[in-house]
Amino acid sequence: MEIQNQLVRDLEGKIALVTGGTKGIGKAVTARLSAAGATVIVTARNEPDEHNKPYHFIAADLAKREDVEKVATEINEQFGGVDILINNMGANTFPGGGFSTLADEHWYQALEINLLSSVRLDRTLLPKMLEKKSGVIIHISSTSGQFPVWESTMAYSAAKAALNSYSKSLADEAGPHGVRVLTVSPGLNKTEAMSDFLGQLAVKEGITFNEMTQKLFDRVGGIPLGRMAEPKETAELIYFLASPKASYISGANYFIDGGNFPVVK
Repeated sequence: MEIQNQLVRDLEGKIALVTGGTKGIGKAVTARLSAAGATVIVTARNEPDEHNKPYHFIAADLAKREDVEKVATEINEQFGGVDILINNMGANTFPGGGFSTLADEHWYQALEINLLSSVRLDRTLLPKMLEKKSGVIIHISSTSGQFPVWESTMAYSAAKAALNSYSKSLADEAGPHGVRVLTVSPGLNKTEAMSDFLGQLAVKEGITFNEMTQKLFDRVGGIPLGRMAEPKETAELIYFLASPKASYISGANYFIDGGNFPVVK
């Protein structure tokens, strides 16, 4: 039993930052890393509802450069940096309907939220990892980065595709200095954000929520496992990649999509 507990707590003594960590996949990742023994720092725009939070919270909108600097300064002063950085912040809140519905401001916002927030945070926190010659950075992307749906994810998909390329480049640069960089691309997850997204589409198209859900399944080619992922299932993969168990894995993009992706990856 003592050996088992030691294995379960394999992130003991590690400092982890999870962006967008109060809801959905980010919340599940925060819980999983905490359970593994990590001291977890969470950022989000709004204060979480829960009391007695098992993590250190920093209110920040990482789409703003000044907030990124604020987060990095607080972390470096109070924790001396991080060992694990989970760049989970992202959103698809842009108009659907294809190219004609997207103005320049939508494209800029998509890049700020889904790409540049991670780039800036890496730039502020990676140097201390390089000094220690150890650390893990995981960028949470999306299957949309390689399988865009033009009707609803055009700007989001383009930004996530850019994140995938950036992540691979950073892995090549940081790897020789002891820092692993990876990407995780979830498919459909049963989160509040996904429910809101499907609900809005259903209203727009004049169909029920369940009909809209099935229509989305059909649009992405079906999901062989027949359901969306629970956030905790996606979090389990992210935890594994952040843990010492994955010490020889870097530069890869892991898809967790219930078998949905239609080509050999």
